[in-house]
Amino acid sequence: MFAGAPEPFVDLSTGINPIAYPLPSFSPDVFARLPEPGALEQLCGAAAQAYAAPSGSHVVAAPGAQMLLPLAAALVPSGRAAVLGPTYAEHARAAALVGHKVVETSDIARLADADLAIVVNPNNPDGRVVAVDTLCALARALASRGGLLVVDEAFMDVGPPGASLVGRVGEGLIVLRSFGKFFGLAGLRLGFAISAPEQAARLRAQLGPWPVAGPAITIGSRALADTAWIDMTRHAVTLAAQRLDDMLIKAGLEMVGGTPLYRLVRTNRAGFLFEHLGRAGIIVRRFADAPTWLRFGLPGPEQAWERLKAALASLSGCVSLNA
Repeated sequence: MFAGAPEPFVDLSTGINPIAYPLPSFSPDVFARLPEPGALEQLCGAAAQAYAAPSGSHVVAAPGAQMLLPLAAALVPSGRAAVLGPTYAEHARAAALVGHKVVETSDIARLADADLAIVVNPNNPDGRVVAVDTLCALARALASRGGLLVVDEAFMDVGPPGASLVGRVGEGLIVLRSFGKFFGLAGLRLGFAISAPEQAARLRAQLGPWPVAGPAITIGSRALADTAWIDMTRHAVTLAAQRLDDMLIKAGLEMVGGTPLYRLVRTNRAGFLFEHLGRAGIIVRRFADAPTWLRFGLPGPEQAWERLKAALASLSGCVSLNA
C-alpha cells in the first residue's frame, strides 16, 4: 500500500507491548526434547499465581489464546451465540466454526438468553470494562440452563485492579488470558483458559499431549513469576499511554477509549490520516465498520515516537482532523 515509505515501518496497528520481556538463555534440551508433563504443570501453576486463579488445575495452557476460542465455544452444544460488540471479530468466527448461530449486540442484556455468550473485557478496541458483578450474574443465569459465558481478558494485565473474573471461575464461566500481548512476545504463541477443573480437563483432552512448545514453557514460567518486571512494566506502559494521549490530543484527535496498550481515537478524517501516516511509514489500525475510528498502539523506541510526532506535526496548517 505504501511503496516508497520510509523504512523500517513503525507498526502501531497492534496492541502488543513494545517493551518485551527479556529472553533467558536456553538449554539445547528445550528444543531437542518434548516437554515433560511436570514442566507444563509448573507453567500452569505460575499462571494460576500470576492471574489469581484458584489453582493450577483450573488452568489450561495452549499455543496462543486464539487456539482456545473454538475449543471453548464447543463446550456447549451448537445453538445461539451472542457476542458483546463491537469487538474482536475472531470470537464470532470461532463460534460459527463449531456450529453456533452468531449475533453481535451492544446490549449486554441480550446475552442472557444465549447458549454461548462472549465478552471481551477490557474490550478491544474501545477499552470498555464490564463490572464483575454484572458478568457474574450473567454467568449464573447461563449456567442455570446449561449455557456458558466466555470472558476474554487478553488485555486484563493492564486492566483496572479488581476487574478480572479469574478468581470467580466455575460452571458456566471460562476466562481466557493472553501471555504474548502484555509480555511483548506474541510470536511465542502462549495463552491460557481458566475454568472449573471439569471444564479444564475437557479442554486439555482436546488439545492433546504437548500442547505448548518447550521454549514457551520455559519463558512463560519465568516471566509469569517475575513480579518485579510485571509491576515495573505496568507502570511504564501507563506512562507511555499518557504520553501518546497527549500527542494525539495535541494533533486534534478525539479520544474514544482504549487500554494502556492501545488508544482509540475518532476523527472524520480517519481515512486521510491513515493514508498520511502510512506514507510516513507508520501503520495504525482502521475499522471498516467504524470509519471514523483509528487505533494506535504504543511506539517502542524513542525513534518511533519521534517519527509519529513528526508525522502528526506535518499536518499542522494543512488539514483539520476535527473537520
